[in-house]
Amino acid sequence: MLKFSKFTALIIATLASISSAKIVNALPTQTLTVVVNGIQHNKGQICIGIYGKEKGFPEKTSGLTQSACTKITGRTLKQKFFGLKPGNYAVAIVDDQNGDRKLNKDFFGIPTEGFGISNNPTVSVQTGSPEFRDAKFLLNKDTTVNITVKYSLDP
Repeated sequence: MLKFSKFTALIIATLASISSAKIVNALPTQTLTVVVNGIQHNKGQICIGIYGKEKGFPEKTSGLTQSACTKITGRTLKQKFFGLKPGNYAVAIVDDQNGDRKLNKDFFGIPTEGFGISNNPTVSVQTGSPEFRDAKFLLNKDTTVNITVKYSLDP
């Protein structure tokens, strides 16, 4: 009977250590709150894209980690994203007036809809579209990012 008890205790201890190892190695997920300021009207929707890498940033959907489009109801909009792993991220937003979920541009490549990027970098004819490195931020705890909508290029 004593051997059976030792064997049972060994099995229980082994199972407990395996389960603990998985818990220790699991990274906690974070919440990102994106606050969009400076919306100039109450029509259309704000589409927000969260990028976890350079690929596709800021206009293509190929590199999106998460995204959401929310109906505009005021001059400020707040959207929460859950379950993000700690790391570097960048956010791009579009004031989507026609519901196509992309930033429309004119013949010269100038945006015809409002847009915004995390860290609010300068966007002009000289600078072009911001790079991921200009817009990235470290998400290692629940974080809030404020983005101001631009309705024209910076001078």
